[in-house]
Amino acid sequence: MSASDTTLLTTPLNALHLELGARMVPFAGYSMPVQYPAGLMAEHHHTRKAAGLFDVSHMGQLRLSGLDACAAFESLMPVDVIDLPVGKQRYGLLLTEEGTIIDDLMFFKKAQDELFVIVNGACKAGDIAHIQAQIGSRCQVTPLPDYALLALQGPQAVTALARLATGVEKLVFMTGGDFTVDTGDQKIDVFLTRSGYTGEDGFEISVHNDHAEALARALLAQPEVQPIGLGARNSLRLEAGLCLYGNDIDTSTTPVEASLNWAIQKVRRTGGARAGGFPGAETVIGQLNGIGGSELHMEHLPLTRKRVGLVALERIPVRDHTELQDHKGNKVGEVTSGLLAPTADKPIAMGFVKPSFSQIGTQVVAIVRGKPVPMVVSAMPFVPTNYYRG
Repeated sequence: MSASDTTLLTTPLNALHLELGARMVPFAGYSMPVQYPAGLMAEHHHTRKAAGLFDVSHMGQLRLSGLDACAAFESLMPVDVIDLPVGKQRYGLLLTEEGTIIDDLMFFKKAQDELFVIVNGACKAGDIAHIQAQIGSRCQVTPLPDYALLALQGPQAVTALARLATGVEKLVFMTGGDFTVDTGDQKIDVFLTRSGYTGEDGFEISVHNDHAEALARALLAQPEVQPIGLGARNSLRLEAGLCLYGNDIDTSTTPVEASLNWAIQKVRRTGGARAGGFPGAETVIGQLNGIGGSELHMEHLPLTRKRVGLVALERIPVRDHTELQDHKGNKVGEVTSGLLAPTADKPIAMGFVKPSFSQIGTQVVAIVRGKPVPMVVSAMPFVPTNYYRG
């Protein structure tokens, strides 16, 4: 073991991963399972047809509480927090003063004065510090390091979980609540949402570290469920057209460049007292409206690139950081995520191109080890999503 290995953090399921034969890799400062003996392809297909259990305990969990919590959190993002109904979850974006993305996250309204927030593992220390610094005087910001996070994903996830937790089958996509999981040996209190990052139906389950392994074993005992590593999580999220922070979006990217306009509700964009008022609003709303802004934010205006889906016309995987050119050899963009997709059964990618090349059907050329590979801009998701909406 090298010195760098000793500095990696572990999740409460680390011993279980090793017992199950996982290949462990460094990810977001943690030792995480990239795959189990069945391998990435088998794990990907199993999640698509049955149910896969993912350890996502490296993610950051926190609670925002107090009468001003919703309004305070809304001041950090171009997202409607105040009007989100209790019992529902929404996707959000923390922004810099320049209108670029500090992190993407999920938040759930547990009560009018309480939000549950999940942030990315590699960003969690910075995110929590940022939130505390910006709104800590307006609400209570409580990190939850004593809680693990498991994701049960796939069309049979509900069948497996409903055996152990009565009532979860009544939830629809992006709703959740407090439940009790009965393993037979013990009853475990959890907070869960019907959501995930695979494009499939499923659940994300927050559980105290002390009970994480018992919960994981109870789920893996269900005939539909197998353990799934980070490799298949990546191929599943890419087929679903979902961004990976650090690859597809980062602090150089605005929401409009990232084609995340859908995440900015109308109440935050146009007219009314709650339009704007978030960091970088001038840049973001300017890009949404296709207009310029003050000289302070001119480096992000007008729009110079857009995130698009791409499909290779030859069976050659096109990986991250591959240059994209027009047919005259001029650089027009770069791939940020790419692989040979197991379900779509073709090479797919996401990347950024000049806006004039962002229309669906536009052809570009990827330069793979010096060889030109033709690609076409394609609609996302690459595989239809399977969320349960009732």
